[in-house]
Amino acid sequence: MTEVKHTHMKATEGRVADAVDNNWVDIHAPAWARPYLRLSRMDRPAGTWLLLIPCVWAAGLAMAEMGGWSAHGVWIIVGCAVGAFLMRGAGCTWNDMADVKFDAGVARTRSRPLPSGQTTRAKALLWLIAQCLLAFGILLTFPPIAIALGIAALGPVALYPFAKRLTWWPQVFLGLAFNWGALLAYAAITGTVSLPSVLLYLTGIAWTLFYDTIYAHQDIEDDALIGVKSTARLFGDQTPTWLRRFLIAVTTLGGMAIISALFALPNPLPLAIAIAGVWGFGAHLAWQMRRLELDDPARCMHLFRSNRDAGLILAGFLLLAASLA
Repeated sequence: MTEVKHTHMKATEGRVADAVDNNWVDIHAPAWARPYLRLSRMDRPAGTWLLLIPCVWAAGLAMAEMGGWSAHGVWIIVGCAVGAFLMRGAGCTWNDMADVKFDAGVARTRSRPLPSGQTTRAKALLWLIAQCLLAFGILLTFPPIAIALGIAALGPVALYPFAKRLTWWPQVFLGLAFNWGALLAYAAITGTVSLPSVLLYLTGIAWTLFYDTIYAHQDIEDDALIGVKSTARLFGDQTPTWLRRFLIAVTTLGGMAIISALFALPNPLPLAIAIAGVWGFGAHLAWQMRRLELDDPARCMHLFRSNRDAGLILAGFLLLAASLA
């Protein structure tokens, strides 16, 4: 029994406070690699899904508009999946390098690798560069317009960590960065950035405002003490009202994106299926609203993570629409 307990303690040494229970990083990764995998949030995979899902939306919508599934479209989805895994890791590494002093002052984040001393900023920088180079290698397999968009995405990613110092709306900057893949994947398949992709991008930004405001309520007291701004602090008790507004924006903009892309198709079935996906997506957000308890950090984290399932509802319907186009 003592040996089992000792093994468990070694496996969870350095565990980040909000990591997923029994995640593969804490249990199976080599000890030397854990600080870097934790920097990349590989012990907390929800963010990777939230970065990838807008890419899948765009790929499904673009393939439906272009007449159905294609090998090129499948590769764009696969490439975006690998790229999301790498760039989410790179973005989180950059965020932690910029926020190390803030993270040390927040109960939920002071266990992260940099404030807890598991690694250094110099080593984190090398890890950041390695992830970016690997992601760039994937990006080079995409069409030129997508490569240009991928490079341009570095701007919003670089700006996000500093937004919380300057504005009460840092979630907007997160939305700009996290949903860029909607523009990229759509352009990679259709060869252009047009109205449907812009509307889908705006859909994703509204969605990010919804889920990240819930997420930010976990840290609202610590953020107030150290001077970090967020929509959670800005909205306060009015958060449910604002979340309903974001929900309406998500469903309205998502419906407009789908109609603008698929309305002219001779077969109305893909349009009907895609619109049903928006309804399902909105229904999940409404379910989150009913479950919301802003003063319960564990509930906020649970609802935040459930947005993977919300986004996948729309992704699944759009991919189905593409298969029937």
